[in-house]
Amino acid sequence: MISGRYSALWIVCAVLLNACSGPLQQVEQDSPPLRIIAEQDVKELTPRADPIVMTGNQSPYWVNGVKYEVMASAANYREAGIASWYGQKFHGKATSNGEIFDVYAVSAAHRSLPIPSYVRVNNLENQRSLVVRVNDRGPFHPDRIIDLSYAAAVKLGFVDSGTSRVEVEYLQVEGVEDRRHPEFGGNGAHFLQVGAFQSRQAADQLMLEMEKLTTEPVQVSRFEQRGGVFYRVRVGPAAEEATLKSLQKTLASQGFGYSKMLIE
Repeated sequence: MISGRYSALWIVCAVLLNACSGPLQQVEQDSPPLRIIAEQDVKELTPRADPIVMTGNQSPYWVNGVKYEVMASAANYREAGIASWYGQKFHGKATSNGEIFDVYAVSAAHRSLPIPSYVRVNNLENQRSLVVRVNDRGPFHPDRIIDLSYAAAVKLGFVDSGTSRVEVEYLQVEGVEDRRHPEFGGNGAHFLQVGAFQSRQAADQLMLEMEKLTTEPVQVSRFEQRGGVFYRVRVGPAAEEATLKSLQKTLASQGFGYSKMLIE
């Protein structure tokens, strides 16, 4: 999320004391979700060969007048520093690559890693370790290197403290295509849009139906149009356009009345 993150410790200070000075008084507060989970409730991730497309990877980019650049390659990336986490304030909002942030999913924001990518985060204060998927930008706080979802912070054991010293190591996944490269024309990611709804519940239902029909990723993304909020359901990105065209024919034969090919 292109926004500052604030630790749980600062949030408590703001809520209980209402006397903190500085930037905290000028921002909306983040918080844990209403449904608190335990470490055993957090599902582990298995890295997959998600293609890297231009969406979310524009470089350079600017936030608050500061210039940032996305890595051309993350091979051999390893860095130690401070991790923070973000929660309910951003739940249900679009991440930098158009996916929907879920506080209960294992994800992360990073300023310069290509997205999506996978990293192993080692908590140097308690020796816990977790694989997370980077799909967002941030944290734009000079003293932090990664911003983890609430669920990831639960698993790594630093929700209460708000921050922790960690080591972040990029995981090389076999078969990943970097479609930012010239041979892909700088983009070339194929999607099949299968629906758009004003109801998030309807979009989620269609997503579940699509996941039964294809092994390609299915995502719900939020967008605003003509003053209203809508949720679109898309299959992809897919390596081969033919895969999505075949799915499009299957959907037509089963009575799905709408689908549209997209290239980003």
